[in-house]
Amino acid sequence: MTVLDGKKLSPLQTERVIETLTSAFDEYSLMRHFLAEDDYLNRLRSFQEAFLRDVGLAAGHVWTAEDGAAVSIWTAPDIEDAAAVFAPFAAKLAAIAGSSAEIMQASEAVMAKERPQFPCWFLGAVAVDPASQGRGLGRAVIEPGLEMAEKQGYPVFLETSDEANVRIYERLGFEVKAAYPLPFNGPETYAMIKGVRNEL
Repeated sequence: MTVLDGKKLSPLQTERVIETLTSAFDEYSLMRHFLAEDDYLNRLRSFQEAFLRDVGLAAGHVWTAEDGAAVSIWTAPDIEDAAAVFAPFAAKLAAIAGSSAEIMQASEAVMAKERPQFPCWFLGAVAVDPASQGRGLGRAVIEPGLEMAEKQGYPVFLETSDEANVRIYERLGFEVKAAYPLPFNGPETYAMIKGVRNEL
């Protein structure tokens, strides 16, 4: 299995990655909470495309496998001018969320309180095409980020709103730092971390 730097994807492969993200997150409770129900699939696709292009490809790191059947999207501590990246992205997401924009913003405010206040790698998304699951593709696209974080001496942080994912990430060495419900009857969400340095 070959894992590729997502920044080297062709336009066709990039479209495949967007479709993978969309199909993988279709029933994800956090997306259902964040996005208005009307025209949900188009909102979801727009959300995932914005995260891939505006964050992962523009300022972060992306790894893919099997021509886009699996993808991971990361940010690293060395991201340049984070405010310039995330402020326009947040504004775009508010428009994508539609009538759920207030829910998304309130939830993000709660999640922000549990995010590390020290430099770390952030695993923002992992997706595997449902037709390709069970083949180790998710782990394959996560490992390059874990290796780079370890090489640089940084912890890795992630969030998930799926309890089944907690078990998967625990097998990769993550520990639950916090668990909390999101506002407006949102899903239980888990903040997880791997490799905290003793001096932090």
